Amino acid sequence: MKLTVNLGKDSYPIYIENNLLKHANSLIGEIFSGRRIMIISDDNVYPLYGQKLTEQLSADYDLSHLVLPHGEGTKSFQTLPVIYAALLKARISRSDLIIALGGGVIGDLAGFAASSFLRGVKFVQIPTSLLAQVDSSVGGKVAVDLPEGKNLVGAFYQPKLVLIDPLVLDTLNPRFINDGMGEVIKYGCIKDSELFCTLEAHSSFTELKEELPSIIHRCVDIKRVVVEHDQFDTGERMLLNFGHTLGHTIEQYYHYERESHGEAVAIGMYQITRLSEDLGLTAGKTSLRIRKLLEAYGLPYECGLPIQELLHAIAVDKKNLNNRLNVILLHDIGSSYIHPTTSAFFSRESNYII
Repeated sequence: MKLTVNLGKDSYPIYIENNLLKHANSLIGEIFSGRRIMIISDDNVYPLYGQKLTEQLSADYDLSHLVLPHGEGTKSFQTLPVIYAALLKARISRSDLIIALGGGVIGDLAGFAASSFLRGVKFVQIPTSLLAQVDSSVGGKVAVDLPEGKNLVGAFYQPKLVLIDPLVLDTLNPRFINDGMGEVIKYGCIKDSELFCTLEAHSSFTELKEELPSIIHRCVDIKRVVVEHDQFDTGERMLLNFGHTLGHTIEQYYHYERESHGEAVAIGMYQITRLSEDLGLTAGKTSLRIRKLLEAYGLPYECGLPIQELLHAIAVDKKNLNNRLNVILLHDIGSSYIHPTTSAFFSRESNYII
């Protein structure tokens, strides 16, 4: 299956297919005519797929690689000099290529390094987690974290190619399958009630697996359309942040050591919908449907924190525009909207536990 993100000169293809990694060389050759390639990966993913990719590409390119520690803590400014030094040592130029081989952390980090090194080096996304395949590898958002919050320094920098092989998920820790399902459920919530119903019709990821390529395709296609309409995240693209305002603050509160991104987004989706139902902004029982689906796919819906603990982080959320906080709410499953408000949206009940 092939999709194309149509962004004029920044357009790029996305391929979704089982065993796609076996054809990476020919597909990369379609978009890259340079000589040197740097593969950036982590110590979980590279031992599984890095050597195979290197062997395939080394016949036609000068290959080098950088393997970083896995985990959100790697996605920081402190890692960037390590990447830049490796790129310099490998003599990577603006005519060369960076491949991000890994999950969302590696994709965001390698993409930001590519956007800033020599003012821009081409890069390719090969996502190896479900979350990265359905969400973060597409759309050109690249970033690093600051102590004050997640993804606060970044760029919009589109890849030249995205290669999605669902079979690489066979080696993924079950927790991170669930993590990715948080983003899959998000797409059903915001844009596709039929997708949500498909997920409701199954009781586990194992049951869903035969349909996985088509489900990934549907999620990516939703994101493709949204990004084409709003590349720089000032309008419709903000809908993709459903659950993220609370989710990011939960991740940060626990120093990225307790809830994974998808788990935190799952909590955020349920809790913000519960709040918006209380205010009459969302149809009744919507949060109940979300909660039941989260439970079916092994995702949390609460974290036990008083909402007051998160208000400072909410105040510096990137979705604050013109002194207004834009929260993403649902009319109902499959229908989302941007609700301009302030942090007072979250502080009406000081004892609210999420």
